[in-house]
Amino acid sequence: MSSEAIGKDPGGPTPQVSSHGHDHGDGHGHDHIHPAPSNVLTKYVFSQDHKVIGIQFLFSGLIFFVLGGLLAMAVRWQLAWPWKPMPILGRLLWSDPNLGYHMPPEFYNKLFTMHATIMIFFVIIPLLTGAFGNFLIPLMIGARDMAFPKLNMFSYWFMWPAFVLITYSFFVEGGSAEAGWTSYPILSIAKWATPGSLNGQTFWLMALLFAGISSLMGSINYITTIVMLRAPGMRMFRMPMTVWAMFITALLQAFALPVLTSALIMQTLDRVAGTNFFSPVAWTVANSPPVVGGGGPLLFQHLFWFYSHPAVYIMILPAMGMVSDIIATFSRKPLFGYKPMVIAIAGIAGLGFIVWGHHMFQSGMNPALGATFMLSTMMIALPSAIKVFNWLGTMWGGRIQYTSAMLNAMAFVAMFIIGGLSGIFMAATPVDILIHDTYFIVGHIHYVLFGGSTFGIFAAIYYWFPKMFGRMMNERLGMIHFFLTFIFFNGTFFLMHIIGMHGHPRRIADPLVYDYLNRAGVIGMNQFMTINAFLLGVTQIVFAYNFCSSLFIGPKAPVNPWNANTLEWSTSSPPPHYNFARIPTVYHPPYEYSVPGQEQDYLPQTVPLPSGIVLDPVMA
Repeated sequence: MSSEAIGKDPGGPTPQVSSHGHDHGDGHGHDHIHPAPSNVLTKYVFSQDHKVIGIQFLFSGLIFFVLGGLLAMAVRWQLAWPWKPMPILGRLLWSDPNLGYHMPPEFYNKLFTMHATIMIFFVIIPLLTGAFGNFLIPLMIGARDMAFPKLNMFSYWFMWPAFVLITYSFFVEGGSAEAGWTSYPILSIAKWATPGSLNGQTFWLMALLFAGISSLMGSINYITTIVMLRAPGMRMFRMPMTVWAMFITALLQAFALPVLTSALIMQTLDRVAGTNFFSPVAWTVANSPPVVGGGGPLLFQHLFWFYSHPAVYIMILPAMGMVSDIIATFSRKPLFGYKPMVIAIAGIAGLGFIVWGHHMFQSGMNPALGATFMLSTMMIALPSAIKVFNWLGTMWGGRIQYTSAMLNAMAFVAMFIIGGLSGIFMAATPVDILIHDTYFIVGHIHYVLFGGSTFGIFAAIYYWFPKMFGRMMNERLGMIHFFLTFIFFNGTFFLMHIIGMHGHPRRIADPLVYDYLNRAGVIGMNQFMTINAFLLGVTQIVFAYNFCSSLFIGPKAPVNPWNANTLEWSTSSPPPHYNFARIPTVYHPPYEYSVPGQEQDYLPQTVPLPSGIVLDPVMA
């Protein structure tokens, strides 16, 4: 590749590049330039450019976000007005007038199964780790690209069999899976147990296998890139919190995903090959002849939660890192306690591997083992509290700029606090036994994942949209979207804690069959939550319009619209194929805002510290 093929860039003069694509102009031989795409297919479809792959993950995740949200609307309709026909859709989907045009009970089971599966495995994880991990990591550490560009391309295209299989499962005989997103045996391994236990459950298992392999490829790439390709001067403790969070998340994925993959393969073999990994001795379903069995259903739960509890942190840690950078930028202050925040994220990840048993307190585990899981679960609140304290310390006394990104980041902190506080209840074994499988759990997980992860995703999109697409989003529409989302989110999910304490079970199509729930208060709360859920869904049209219109008619973005310090803001918007004309040199951590004696209130990492300035030892 010639220097002319690379062109000019605001970050500095064009480097001299050898035929092998490595920059020798500044003495660094790991610049990792691969050939620029030569046609539309290699540029936009089978791209090896980390930025394009990140945007591919972004659009794929947002499309499934719409599908997962529509499934949630159907769930809420059934809970608010059980067995009432849905407007328009009722006659389209269930055309038999003898059924009254209302959804069959087994279809409700499909709704909550596929809603949770899609939102977790096809929205939150692909958006946070796939989209923003891919787009930001090389830019924030000053690298040309990922360590393994082809593996990076495969990590996206391995998601496509998952996309196709999970979508096609809606249309096979018996419909999609309906064993819940946890897919507990033994109902999930018996093809005749429920209609969705036919091929729909098998397609579900295969989709998750492909999604897991995709995540594993990505995690290997992230770890290698962060360890090997950092720019000169970019020591580990000069990396932005976003990169730290992605690094630790990648470690979580690398260690936990093989366990889930093994469990999914074993359950698939139980279904299609007649093995007995999870089938108990002489079990029978639906009056069928007893099966020899000999496996253990609880084994699947241990394997599943050994991954799926760390998966909660895979879904929240990247958002924590991105929110940390956004809050520091718009508070115009150094991040409070940078190194303790890194240690706190590492502590959350480490403890996340030894708390999975709190999902199984009702399984009959040994009380001593249950007490161990209870204590380790309570301990995980400590590093979480440290991070909340640091976010509040960063904002305290700052010159806060209330942009759409900052408002969503602040909402992330507030909602994460509520979700964390409700999680403490479930850490205690006696309390968890009472509220397990009630709507208290549903409220908790949505405060952590929607109130946490999704507000984090919105904050990240508003913040990095200019860098991704070279245009600015409309701030007024962003404000409207934020305030309506915040109001309707709390209107939808806060009351779930209350009806959960009333004993309202989750995964039930008709709560009115229980006399203690057939009361005006519980019915009214369900209807109130459903109305708010529909309004929450409609509000996202504002975001969709703002996002799509800004792609074409948004104002051109400057190189650094937020006056931020991290390296991605030192190159053009959007960045060129090679990211940086010359690999930048890093002189300090990325949080030097409002440095005394400086005319500007920010100091990019590429600018040396002024003489006489001494860094805080926690930050240096």
